[in-house]
Amino acid sequence: MKYVMEALRRKEAQERLPVIRMEIDYELATLYDAMQEDDKVMIIKTKERLEELRKQMLQIDNEPV
Repeated sequence: MKYVMEALRRKEAQERLPVIRMEIDYELATLYDAMQEDDKVMIIKTKERLEELRKQMLQIDNEPV
């Protein structure tokens, strides 16, 4: 049962990767707009969100198969 649960978690994580990539694309577009407008607060918030998404993606990539 333990192996089944681990396999399901890995599958869910792998299915989440495209969603994370889309979120990263969106945040990069937001960052670009904030930089164009010189919106310092939005730049900081967007960079923090990008860092969080990067960590999620690395965590999924580093999970054992």
